[in-house]
Amino acid sequence: MERGLGDSHMYTTSDFRRGLRIEYEGQPYSISDFQHHKPGKGAAIVRTKLKNLITGRTIDPTFRSGDKVGRPDLDEREVQFLYSDGTTYHFMDPASYEQWEIPGDILGEATQFLVDNMMCSILFYQGKAINIDLPNHVVLEVKTCDPAVRGDTVQGATKPATLQTGLVVHVPLFTNEGDMVKVDTRTGEYLERA
Repeated sequence: MERGLGDSHMYTTSDFRRGLRIEYEGQPYSISDFQHHKPGKGAAIVRTKLKNLITGRTIDPTFRSGDKVGRPDLDEREVQFLYSDGTTYHFMDPASYEQWEIPGDILGEATQFLVDNMMCSILFYQGKAINIDLPNHVVLEVKTCDPAVRGDTVQGATKPATLQTGLVVHVPLFTNEGDMVKVDTRTGEYLERA
């Protein structure tokens, strides 16, 4: 059987794998999880967990074996963060020098980890920026925190510290203003002194 011309822009349930990006009901999604089920009689089904790449919401649609879904018009680019003017974040492709301005509300919590000249990747859907992919950790400067108290050696004790981006994390008691700390961008937690 020959594939139709339009089929090259489609996936079937046999293509499903974790991380695959599909278009479902006019929106781009990433497959978080899927399971093939073969009931006693009737066609096999595929249960999925899909994460919306624009809103971040998760849905759980079920597909019949062989169902087709679209390939989203996605483009991922490695970019360099230049600066923020408070509400808009400015990025540049270091190869082509093409620049993009992305509103902070699209970037969400990622703005708490952006530092000048940082490399990251931006996901574009139909030419519009919809998501940012940060490195797993970033090094940030401690701007304000309580001073270390001599003799305070409670194992595992922490104190809040405000970092250069405004992010507040719990750091060990020995941490001081001006220290550089490594923070996990996925959890927002302190990892180690940098």
